[in-house]
Amino acid sequence: MTLHDLTTPALLVDVDAVEANLADMAAVLPGSRLRPHVKAHKATALARWQSGFGHAGFTCATIREVEGMAAAGLGQDLLLANEVLDARRLGALDARVTLAIDSRETLDAAVAGGVREVLVDVNVGLPRCGIAPDRAGWLADRARAAGLTVRGVMGYEGHLMMYGEAAERAELTEECMAKLLAAHADVGGELVSGGGTGTYAVNTWVDEIQAGSYALMDTAYSAAGVPFRQALTVLASVISVTAPAGEMPGYAVADVGLKSLGMDHGNPTIPGAQVWFCSDEHTTFAAEQPVAVGDRIRVLPAHVDPTVALHERMYLVRGEEILDTWPVDLRGW
Repeated sequence: MTLHDLTTPALLVDVDAVEANLADMAAVLPGSRLRPHVKAHKATALARWQSGFGHAGFTCATIREVEGMAAAGLGQDLLLANEVLDARRLGALDARVTLAIDSRETLDAAVAGGVREVLVDVNVGLPRCGIAPDRAGWLADRARAAGLTVRGVMGYEGHLMMYGEAAERAELTEECMAKLLAAHADVGGELVSGGGTGTYAVNTWVDEIQAGSYALMDTAYSAAGVPFRQALTVLASVISVTAPAGEMPGYAVADVGLKSLGMDHGNPTIPGAQVWFCSDEHTTFAAEQPVAVGDRIRVLPAHVDPTVALHERMYLVRGEEILDTWPVDLRGW
């Protein structure tokens, strides 16, 4: 099969770019220094590829991701780096599952669900989940009193992933990690977990980095200077072309839109064109060179994670050739 055999829109993954990304990251963060985050690609086949580079532990964002990884035989060390209020499905899995907690309620959910190991999630500056650093020890004490093993702490400096230049990002990351290390001094345990694709090279304070987007990449991270290859594109067809009229420039429309692209980081990119806007099923763009109805184009998403979650399968490609088809089997709830 070739790209011309596909119905568009279709999710494409450049196999050579992915392999290079995995190899480059493993060289910087070998083995347990990296806990890849599967929320970025939601495919157990790709997670298995990552495990082949020596990464045995994985990060998950949803219960379904944990279940899928366990079912695929990748449950050696799974961290659900998210708070949940019903953990009953986790405790029944044949896998090592560690759950993030940041409150008495999420601790109680872990106990009720039969989860035996937890990390205390600490707020290091991102206004999302996480307990205040000076309360982390209190929660760890309660967890141990409830019979759980506290493996340590985690903290996500997500607000810095695409912030400024690398030097400034490193300085601000150090400030965030000072809060996490202070909490760890009170909590104890063997793990300090954090970081992501945007800070993988500057966050030297944690034991493991929870990076995910590096494998497939997107234009938002590329614009921030993160040095991995753009492996993910969405194949689209040009379905309409309007010639210039008066002062109105010519434009074209592709059959990819909000329902097949993650848009929270802005418009996608079409090489050699200016994207005007996206709607439900369409992207309107002005191309530098003439395009015709029926042409195939590759659209680069600004945010990889929600883009992947909108598709049922990904096609591994080299040039125009389709090498394999992988289900996006960790999507959904």
